[in-house]
Amino acid sequence: MLMDEAMDREIVVSRTIEGPRDLVFEVHGEVDHLSQWFGPTGFTTTTHSFEFRAGGIWDYTMHGPDGTDYPNHVEYLEISPPERIVLRHGSRQDDPDAFISTVTFEERAEGCQVTLRSVFNTKEQRDHNVDHYHAVEGAQQTLSRLDAYVERIRTTS
Repeated sequence: MLMDEAMDREIVVSRTIEGPRDLVFEVHGEVDHLSQWFGPTGFTTTTHSFEFRAGGIWDYTMHGPDGTDYPNHVEYLEISPPERIVLRHGSRQDDPDAFISTVTFEERAEGCQVTLRSVFNTKEQRDHNVDHYHAVEGAQQTLSRLDAYVERIRTTS
């Protein structure tokens, strides 16, 4: 598939995190770290199972600030430290609406640029996630929380 073919089905959000690429990658691969920063502002996560390897699964529930629970099921498809993570993300195993997300980590003079690219099955599915779940704002808030968490680690180590 050419990237142009996916443009109307994707969400891309990027942010430079003030920290070394190895550390920024590391906090994606350990559940104790993820529970500290993952998700939009006001959300928390409860992990039910976690195995950070190609073929591994992360089953978790996101808890919204309004008390709504959102089941999530991630299957890691590719893990290339410290450059890239590719995963299938749905609400449950075998979710027909699961989408593919790629997280890339690029070394920059000012830190590590993290880019989240999610490609949905259809434009309508992407639009629903943007409109109903506020996926773009949620991704931006998640990266903001990641930046703050990495800063806390750097200043307390």
